[in-house]
Amino acid sequence: MTDVANTETATGFDALKGMGTAAEEAPVHVQKLDAQGRAYSTGKRKNAIARVWVKPGTGKFTINGKDQEQYFARPVLRMMIAQPLVVTGRETQFDVVCTVEGSGLSGQAGAIRHGLSHALTHYEPELRKVLKPHGFLTRDARVVERKKYGRAKARRSFQFSKR
Repeated sequence: MTDVANTETATGFDALKGMGTAAEEAPVHVQKLDAQGRAYSTGKRKNAIARVWVKPGTGKFTINGKDQEQYFARPVLRMMIAQPLVVTGRETQFDVVCTVEGSGLSGQAGAIRHGLSHALTHYEPELRKVLKPHGFLTRDARVVERKKYGRAKARRSFQFSKR
């Protein structure tokens, strides 16, 4: 009887040995496509929100109905939105259609990159292992700090004068 009582009230690491098998398994990611065979995701950066659709194609990039060269004149921003495709080696395999609003061009480019990375993982779940170490799946939570009363801006105080 004492052996049964000891096993039921076992403490320490021995009691936890049998419990860890289900929790150790990694979550299984499955392909998520809509009726047209596209993968969809939303990306955010600062105050910009991008809705991104990915489908098999030739590598065409359309942003708010315009070509990427028309929408983003700066090459740095075009390079930034293409990073997930370049890292995964899928530059010419997918057509990307996205709508983006809010913030400025830099925030919009970051939102498109974030949404495109998530949409690629919805289309090909095994790409998650490639995109995650580069930080493309992480939402950058930094936003502009609000203005406080009694201050000129968020932290800047008014100019002080003794006289």
